[in-house]
Amino acid sequence: MAVIAAAQATDGGWTWTQTAALIVPCIALFGAYLTYALNQRAVRKERRAKTFAEALTAVEEYLEMPYRIRRRPKSSSAVRQQLTDEVSGLLARMAFHQAWLQIEASAVAGPYATLVATARAEAGAQMSLAWDQPPITSDSGMNLGVPYPRDRSNAARAICIEVMRRHLGERS
Repeated sequence: MAVIAAAQATDGGWTWTQTAALIVPCIALFGAYLTYALNQRAVRKERRAKTFAEALTAVEEYLEMPYRIRRRPKSSSAVRQQLTDEVSGLLARMAFHQAWLQIEASAVAGPYATLVATARAEAGAQMSLAWDQPPITSDSGMNLGVPYPRDRSNAARAICIEVMRRHLGERS
């Protein structure tokens, strides 16, 4: 009797073994897709975070230029050319990041543009003052004593970072 029941189950009916044979590969495929999708999302987030950091670094380097100018070792056309080339390169990098953010992360573009404009206003005036100072010729002259003020740039940077964090889905 048991042999007849088993034969009838395989002749015309669907068995649990057949169902499992279909479900297991589907679950495995879904799991592989989910893992791939989550990995791609993490890679995109990491890429955006790195780009945001590079954009902020360009502004930070620009804000450091008054110190570089003030601490120049001598007043020569070669030194002036090197420092102005660095400033030009930083302006180009900041413009690149502004354009990239307008294309890829428009919510961040406005705060970054504000940061760049604020940094240019603060550091630009400070660079002009630094060029008016004589070159430093001694070790003791390297200590400038009082830092250049950055209050407005620091405030704009904090706002920009907060918007970048929100864009990345992080909490501050």
